[in-house]
Amino acid sequence: MTAAAEPIVRLDAVRKSFGATRAVDGLSLAVGRGEMFGVIGPDGAGKTTSLRMICGLIKPDAGTVRVAGADPFARRRVAAETIGYVSQRFSLYGDLSIDENIEFFARIHGVADFASRRSRLLSLTGLEPFRARLADRLSGGMKQKLALACVLVHEPPVLVLDEPTTGVDPVSRREFWKLLAEFLHQGLTIVMATPYLDEAERCGRVALIAGGRVLADDAPGNLQDQSSGRLIEVVAESPRRALEVARAAAGAARVQLFGDRLHIRVTSDREFEPVLAALTQAGINVSDWRPIRPTLEDVFIDRLAELSATAGETTERA
Repeated sequence: MTAAAEPIVRLDAVRKSFGATRAVDGLSLAVGRGEMFGVIGPDGAGKTTSLRMICGLIKPDAGTVRVAGADPFARRRVAAETIGYVSQRFSLYGDLSIDENIEFFARIHGVADFASRRSRLLSLTGLEPFRARLADRLSGGMKQKLALACVLVHEPPVLVLDEPTTGVDPVSRREFWKLLAEFLHQGLTIVMATPYLDEAERCGRVALIAGGRVLADDAPGNLQDQSSGRLIEVVAESPRRALEVARAAAGAARVQLFGDRLHIRVTSDREFEPVLAALTQAGINVSDWRPIRPTLEDVFIDRLAELSATAGETTERA
């Protein structure tokens, strides 16, 4: 592999424990330059721990972490120059204005002539009309935009985001993603953790993780296309009752409830017939059903079920 093709972020067989809890268990990832990479998983999957190791905030117990070829924990200055990190919680200064927060971060990073950069970031984020407002008086979406401006004022090549839109209203989420698309277009590498699977589908590539391990790593579309079997979407009255009946007929791991609709995993339409019959016999009216393309959430649930089944087999053999 040429130097130009070398990943800008790489984790190899990384492990990290906190006491008796194994947060990251042999995790390996590689992120290319200019890529938007999503780290997806439930609470406790190891997402935040992995991102903090990428940022050099904590040291792995085993394995290696490299950002732009350097160990971010051992070479803190390199990490600070290379990475802009937005954590889950708003961590700026509430008693400083938007302008003052950006200036503070610019001076920390030794950016002497920051005025033009600040103006450009304020214009890009739409914060320019509010530059004199105290950070404590900003909405959730505006706080996240300010956090972006602060961590990007020294123009790092890598942006690391830990669930940046959690608790942000839908309109602000959409605006935030427009910003990320613009930064990506400018060549920034973005590594982000998100609990929203619809957001993850916007990433060029995602890693599905659970228990500190990678279950899958590919483009969202490829993961959806590689999903085994067929997925049937069922519209039925009394969705909760329909879920119980369908799970009894097809197995709990094969049936999930999405809003008011069931997603049922089958190997063929014929396998779906007993489920439909069970719903009918239970007096549940099925108004519609059709094959659909699996969502990323469907894929993730399937991979978790496979992991659970494998763990069960291992336990039985032991």
